Amino acid sequence: MADTVVVFKALQLANEQRNAYGLRYNDFARYRKHCANRTHRLRSTLKMTHGKGREFKKLPALTTEIVKDGHLQLLLLEAERAWAYSQELTALALLPANDDKSSTLRHSATGRFRRAVNWSTQLLSLCQSLFAASRLSAENLLQVSIYTLILNGRFLRYRDEFEDALIQLSVARGLLDELAVSAATSRDQALATLFSDEIGPEIRYCAHELGRTKAYDIDGIVAEIAGKHRNDIVDGCDAIIKKLKSEGDTAGKGANRKKLAELTWEGQPVPVRNPELVDVLLKVQEAERRLDGFEQGSSSDPKKVGTSKKGVAAYDSILLALSDAEDVARKLVEAQQLSGSSSSAAPGAARDIHFVHAYIVYQLLSRRIQRDLLLVSALLSSNSGRPAKVANSEQVDVRLFPAVVKLLDTVLQSLNQMRALSVVDDSPDLASAVEARLSFTKARRCLFLARSYAPLKKYAEALVLIQHASIHVRETQSTLSLSDADPISAATPSYYPLSNESVAELEGALSAEALQFKRDWFAFNGGSVDSTAKSNKKPLFFDIAVNYVALDMGRLRERAGLQPVEDAPAAAQPVVEKRQVAKEDASVAVPEPKAPAAGRGGLSSLLGGWWGKS
Repeated sequence: MADTVVVFKALQLANEQRNAYGLRYNDFARYRKHCANRTHRLRSTLKMTHGKGREFKKLPALTTEIVKDGHLQLLLLEAERAWAYSQELTALALLPANDDKSSTLRHSATGRFRRAVNWSTQLLSLCQSLFAASRLSAENLLQVSIYTLILNGRFLRYRDEFEDALIQLSVARGLLDELAVSAATSRDQALATLFSDEIGPEIRYCAHELGRTKAYDIDGIVAEIAGKHRNDIVDGCDAIIKKLKSEGDTAGKGANRKKLAELTWEGQPVPVRNPELVDVLLKVQEAERRLDGFEQGSSSDPKKVGTSKKGVAAYDSILLALSDAEDVARKLVEAQQLSGSSSSAAPGAARDIHFVHAYIVYQLLSRRIQRDLLLVSALLSSNSGRPAKVANSEQVDVRLFPAVVKLLDTVLQSLNQMRALSVVDDSPDLASAVEARLSFTKARRCLFLARSYAPLKKYAEALVLIQHASIHVRETQSTLSLSDADPISAATPSYYPLSNESVAELEGALSAEALQFKRDWFAFNGGSVDSTAKSNKKPLFFDIAVNYVALDMGRLRERAGLQPVEDAPAAAQPVVEKRQVAKEDASVAVPEPKAPAAGRGGLSSLLGGWWGKS
């Protein structure tokens, strides 16, 4: 038992328990109850109960030989339980409803805080004995030492003993910097950075209360105080740090896969200061590595990446990992907004988590756009080997163009979300590039939507869409001319490459499609908007000769051997008398002469027609 090495990471355990059980949103009551339940279960598991009934059984002394990691967890959770209770009582004392008993609540809070420091001191003493017996690593001992220093420093600050609190917190911050430098994995490095960010404002507050002129310079204060007092506060601190570095060199050889590659945005590193983010970003990095390997294997035919089973699985993997990363980053942003605190002590670094969230969303949208564009290319290339601009060919599947339109709708949605991101809005060149791709995608969508209307003989709608596409092409050309740089095309990989040649090619395709639609429309019904006018129109002969006679067109078509028209027959026109027609059109009907008037006779009545008298 004595030869067994105990692995106990105090800072990691405390951070995980706090985030999972209420402290992400400053719910100290919930966290205190969780710690109470957890300590009861640990005591039962370790058989450290005092017996049942009224008989009290004293526990055996806890020696180095019998210590397990469960015993260390028990001491840590007892300290966490007492500290959470003290914070809960302090918050209750500040409520206006508790003004009459605020002093009692503060006194109780002080007692609970002192009990937390006592538990952490017992934990540190036990860990020092394990380290001396070579049963605990230097990294684990440093984590326990840092935890104890932070708790003790906060207790001294609570009692307004700012000088001693500044020393304790500064030494803890210096040891955290050592842990971050010697960390074998990116997760351990982020954990040390997280606790450094938490105690940074407390160091600044203590320095301000002591009247330091440069209280804002946290790094300078830590460099001044930590090196002077760390050997006095932490027994054998230099020896522990030396052993920590030797352990880090040994562990670093097999931890390369857990190292997060540096993330950059416009040449500047993206800060990742949270262990939860590191975990999900490592999964993103692994998924990108698999996708890059598959793309290199399919370099002869890039479209296979988006259509083959392995390619689809690679893209699904990276999109799932990025979705998980976005979810974690969003929760961290919400927690910071609800708590009203800053997650960093560095000037201007309060936006770090917001910036990281926007960066992850941008990466997610860019990969989604890249996947959709590959699917569009794969669909068009599967068109029986014929070019996609052949719109009216019978060999084109009628389902092709609607499917392309749906994919382009998804691309437009992703581009609109991308344009609204803060990281895009803060970069003029990137914002211009996204807007150019928005216009270009709208033009392509109108083109394929017009091709969807053509098989239905709706040429008027298709030509209107072609006109809209031409407007979007001009918008694209104008937007591209506003900026000299194109960050999207210059990125590696470029998820949506766009050039002037692509825009010119689309413009040429629009012109060719418009001409073809006009020809097809004229061949279909002579360019008439009403598609039924051709079947109901009377022959030209009837328009000239008998336009005053109601013809039975159905009977004529039947006698001619044609199919009858299914539409409702037009209302029969009434047959007018020749006298009425003569009044309307004297060139068609000959007027009927009138009878001679009664009572008139003689030569005049006989010759009246010759002399033009009636």
